[in-house]
Amino acid sequence: MGTIYLFLIDGFEETEALATVDVLRRAKLQVKTVSLTESCFVTGSHQIIVQADAMFNDMTFNDAEMFIIPGGTPKFAEHTGLRNAVQQMADNNKPLAAICAAPMVFGIMGLLKGKKATCYPGFEKYLEGANHTGAFVEKDGNIITAKGPAAALPFAFAIVEELCGRPTATEIRTAMLYQD
Repeated sequence: MGTIYLFLIDGFEETEALATVDVLRRAKLQVKTVSLTESCFVTGSHQIIVQADAMFNDMTFNDAEMFIIPGGTPKFAEHTGLRNAVQQMADNNKPLAAICAAPMVFGIMGLLKGKKATCYPGFEKYLEGANHTGAFVEKDGNIITAKGPAAALPFAFAIVEELCGRPTATEIRTAMLYQD
């Protein structure tokens, strides 16, 4: 299995990013955080500074298994390099995941047309052509979307289920004492 890349930009939602990385690493998946800023130190929306594993401009993503974009800010949608990399993943039918405001990246790129999707309230207008469900987590084809911070763990479990199967996702949920 390749590497899962989770992107960080100033203003990212810490819970959505870090809970997801934590759960995926518990599943023994190779996850790298990637800074979209000029520094490997990225400041979240609640002023928590996180050191990314890599810088976007240093990456080729040749080994990419999946891209994940946490929410917290619409700045992700403004990053041309990220959008280009996401398009390459979509062209190769690779899994993509976004939570909170971040599904807008897929929406404005037209990747959600005809798909079920969800997002943080108020960002529905960016989900162009999607069937917005308002669900906590939505999976349609190769795309997983989620609603916001409270959906961070279910979002991460959905990603583990997609990449490792239901038994692994259930095992991690149980070990973390997660209850629906």
